[in-house]
Amino acid sequence: MHRQDIARELLARRISAIIRADDASVAREAMRAAVRGGFRVVEFTLTTPDALALIAEFRQSPELLVGAGTVLTPEQACAAAAAGAQFLVSPVFDPAIVQLAGELRVPCLPGTATPTEMIAAHHVGADFVKLFPAPHDIPAYVRQVLAPLPFLRIFPTAGVTPENFLSILGAGAVGVGFVSSLFRADELTSRDYAAIERRARGITAAADDASERLE
Repeated sequence: MHRQDIARELLARRISAIIRADDASVAREAMRAAVRGGFRVVEFTLTTPDALALIAEFRQSPELLVGAGTVLTPEQACAAAAAGAQFLVSPVFDPAIVQLAGELRVPCLPGTATPTEMIAAHHVGADFVKLFPAPHDIPAYVRQVLAPLPFLRIFPTAGVTPENFLSILGAGAVGVGFVSSLFRADELTSRDYAAIERRARGITAAADDASERLE
């Protein structure tokens, strides 16, 4: 898919599973559990061991969109794209990374915390703006930003939970990412992948139900 096609798919699918783990095998099995639970957008942070290999592995599934997270340098961006990453995510806004993503023909989601950062990222070509870190009241913050800047595609990740994500989407966010609220630290430690799959099924079912009611 081309960059615009991937961006459209991210807009359509709306929810992503984001894994950050200390062990590659745990990351693999936890993400497989999320996929079994219905997630079709997955992201491996580059702080995870063997993240590039995991990206390449999951790209073998044609039903998934696979991204790289915690992309901080041009070298990492290029390596992630070479491994097959279809979108690049960062906790910070670096214009060089956004511009390079355009050259690599993949969407970019830079981390932004303020309207000033968001508009700056938008002006240099960011497809989406990741809201990071999380404000106290994510839905209220999204509404306040979008009131004067309705063209922004805000994609929160930090602070997103099974309990609040529908409110965040209802406030106007174009998508949300689940990190520790999906991949709980205690369940990663105990390798309780069944619990992750059950939680994923609940999230995706709620997302599907909400989409049907809005259509």
